[in-house]
Amino acid sequence: MSGLVLYQRDYCHLCDLALAVMAEARTPEFESQWIDDAPELEARYGTRVPVLRDNDSGRELDWPFDAAAVRVFLSAG
Repeated sequence: MSGLVLYQRDYCHLCDLALAVMAEARTPEFESQWIDDAPELEARYGTRVPVLRDNDSGRELDWPFDAAAVRVFLSAG
């Protein structure tokens, strides 16, 4: 299982854009985590989603990001 998580919301057009960018960057397998029904995640990520997190290192990449930024983020892990 990958240590990557994309925090997102239901019905979030920015999250849809982030998924497209991650596909363009050929991001390896990741988990999608919806924050809508999780108060702790809502408090942490509510205004920041989408956020790509590397659970292994604790690093996070906040939106907006492009494919180049995702590749740099992944290579720095």
